[in-house]
Amino acid sequence: MFKSILHSSVLVANTEMSLNFYHEILGIEIDHSRPDLGYPGAWLNIGNLETHNQQIHLIELPNPDPIDNRPEHGGRDRHVALETDQFDQLVETLNSHKIKLSLSKSGRKAVFFRDPDGNAIEVIQK
Repeated sequence: MFKSILHSSVLVANTEMSLNFYHEILGIEIDHSRPDLGYPGAWLNIGNLETHNQQIHLIELPNPDPIDNRPEHGGRDRHVALETDQFDQLVETLNSHKIKLSLSKSGRKAVFFRDPDGNAIEVIQK
């Protein structure tokens, strides 16, 4: 019945600050076709040019979840998981921007880190 996840929404406090993180640091492409939905936000494309059918939606709304006291390892928290073929480059980028990270405890080639709003992200190289 279900074929794929089309998007995952992430609550953010400041869209521009989050775009700096997701677009400028992580290199995720912005989808400029997002209509005016009555609140700030952005759509980010995941995948290659032909398969932009998966997205992260940044939604600038008050976050009901606490940012502090989240589990240190993002794998023990709600998170979105992305696939990469440039794992080592990603880890180097995260380290160069002093973004705290933790490697997967399962032994997989995976890394967990958080965006400026404390949202956990997992990136896996298969």
